[in-house]
Amino acid sequence: MSFRHAVLGVVALASAVAGCSSAPLPQAASPDPADPQVPVTATPYKSVLSGTAAYAPVGLKPWRELNDSVAPGAGRSP
Repeated sequence: MSFRHAVLGVVALASAVAGCSSAPLPQAASPDPADPQVPVTATPYKSVLSGTAAYAPVGLKPWRELNDSVAPGAGRSP
């Protein structure tokens, strides 16, 4: 192992240790969930089905024409 590789290894190790040894960020103070005096933001009701499309059964379509329209070389029929 060359001197250059050894120096790079030491620098990489020092960087890893320095990154892990920083002080943790302080915790943000949040209201106590058990406190009944804490104000609560009203959340409006929104149905989970809002914005969905209504689907209904449809009649049969000509399957041969549909298959031919999406097949490679569309428009060719044997």
